[in-house]
Amino acid sequence: MNEPNSDNRPIAVNEPASEDGPIAETPLTSFSSRVKAELCRPAVSKPCCALAEALGVLLYAHTFSLREARIITENDEFAARLPRLFRRAFGVTFDILPPEGRTGRRSFLITDAKKLETIFNAFGFDTARTVALHINLAIAEDDCDRAAFLRGAFLAGGSVIDPGKRYHLELLTSHQSVCRETYSLLLEMGFRPREARRGAGYLTYFKKSGEIEDLLTTMGAPVSAMELMQTKVEKHMTNTINRLTNCDMGNAGKIADAAGVQLDAIRAIESGPGLDALPPALQETALLRIANPSCSLTDLAQLACPPVTKSCMNHRIRKLMEYSRELGGGQPS
Repeated sequence: MNEPNSDNRPIAVNEPASEDGPIAETPLTSFSSRVKAELCRPAVSKPCCALAEALGVLLYAHTFSLREARIITENDEFAARLPRLFRRAFGVTFDILPPEGRTGRRSFLITDAKKLETIFNAFGFDTARTVALHINLAIAEDDCDRAAFLRGAFLAGGSVIDPGKRYHLELLTSHQSVCRETYSLLLEMGFRPREARRGAGYLTYFKKSGEIEDLLTTMGAPVSAMELMQTKVEKHMTNTINRLTNCDMGNAGKIADAAGVQLDAIRAIESGPGLDALPPALQETALLRIANPSCSLTDLAQLACPPVTKSCMNHRIRKLMEYSRELGGGQPS
């Protein structure tokens, strides 16, 4: 069923899109599961959208062939949606359903030849010959149908990482032609996806938060998109606060180092000629520094009586430093 790469677009071989390897279906509290739950909330209504969503589900499902269609999921909402979706799209039921009340990994199976023929015919596939699975673009022609197809693909073969950790959304299929056509479809919709190989699978994925937000909204998960945006804002604020805190700590360290040198100079003057030997302005500056060892020059300038500019306070400090070095060279001017 998998065809060789016939175009010139590079595909990274055996290079996972996620640094942590495959993204497994995660517990119900995960961001990915919340996205799928939101995608399943709207009713399966329009027949065209139901058919497009079912096409996405089957092309990204565990198995879809002339012999069987098998969909495996751990998501409760998707498991509840599947029977309704297939009745609406094809008028068929599953041959094997998970036991009622079962949670965790569940399998939905169709093996009846007539049902499979009905499904393949609905997609415009010719069952009289070997079928190379692909996206029938006539089914995903309108905007609502394209959104439904992507929703189905994500529900069956998609994952998105918690945005608090990093940004990564992917669609995984075992059919190279489907991956390639999904890539092209997303390009037509204004997205900029990437492609890669993961073992025997083919990935279409995103790593930019803005594109993930737009894709979630397009598929029908605006609440999850807002959650991602809020998380991004919170991360930005946290990073900004940390950066400013580190900057303030660095500045405080520099102020403390400079003040220590200045206090050493003032003590040298005290032990020599004494502070009384200083002109009034320098004497005031020396006393201010002794009383406020952690203040910046700007703060010292405001504490002077009358207040002076930072430049003026800096000049006075430099005169104190010079006088300390000279000591016996006469009073400073």
